[in-house]
Amino acid sequence: MRSSNRNWLALGGAASLLASCGSEQAVAPPSPHPATPVTGPAVADEPVKIGEPYSVGGKTYVPADPVNYDEVGYASWYGEEAIGKPTANGENFVPSAISGAHKTLPLPSYVEVTALGSGRTILVRLNDRGPFSNDKLIDLSRGAAEQLGITGDGAAAVRVRRVNPPEQEKALLRARQRAPERIETPQPLLKVLRGRLAQVPASQPAQVQSARPVVQAVPAASSSSRRGASFDTPAVPTPKPAPKTATPAKPVSGGYVVQVAALYSQSRAEALARQIGAHAVAAGSVWRVRYGPYPSQAAAQAGVKAAAAKGFANVRVMANDAR
Repeated sequence: MRSSNRNWLALGGAASLLASCGSEQAVAPPSPHPATPVTGPAVADEPVKIGEPYSVGGKTYVPADPVNYDEVGYASWYGEEAIGKPTANGENFVPSAISGAHKTLPLPSYVEVTALGSGRTILVRLNDRGPFSNDKLIDLSRGAAEQLGITGDGAAAVRVRRVNPPEQEKALLRARQRAPERIETPQPLLKVLRGRLAQVPASQPAQVQSARPVVQAVPAASSSSRRGASFDTPAVPTPKPAPKTATPAKPVSGGYVVQVAALYSQSRAEALARQIGAHAVAAGSVWRVRYGPYPSQAAAQAGVKAAAAKGFANVRVMANDAR
């Protein structure tokens, strides 16, 4: 259990903002939600990767190592649609881990993310690049979004502040577990942060992406101000339109299907299916996004190629049971 002095230290650079807002007694931290057990070895924090400037969608981003990063903006989240795919620093994406994606901060970095609607604050480990749509500030894993309480379909207003947490908290996140939640942000500070947010262009509702985009490095004008850590980002090919795949109005049994993803959210599954030209099928508590059906396993290779063109590798060809 942290002391009250240490809890207030977690607010970091907020003191100057609070000075003009009066004072209000902090609310006791909420009871942590149980974390989903995750198996597998813990990841490492070394080497820290910054990287060269890179371009995505015609826009160039310049990674940097600011110590006092503190911004407000909008957050989206992603989950099972990217399960097992490599993040920008080489780790496999685990939806239930408390992780996130940022365009420019070093990888990994640790940030406190505050939901400006509720004042709830959690610790997140950044290990990926993004988001690259709708001018959002951060992309959270499903586990992080659940802990923060922002798993709706739209973008959520947040504050993202870089921190250097205790080693035991870093170890929890490296082991894909949750660190204890911070105290809720005092209302005077929330008021100030929401005022800052009013100056940020409003984000559009979050969109489901078929895969984490691969970024393309561009030559840096000067790297003397950055750490010597390397960040070799693969080149991204020019997107090519995927072959159109017929989507049956109503899935039928028989034959074979190519399964792309299994999601808990019907709206996200249907959005992904529309985006890649597939269809979403309910299967108990999850929704499966699939191509097909096809009359044979050989014919199903057309669905495998369509999925690959949309960024999905290692998809499954399976017997179709219409469920």
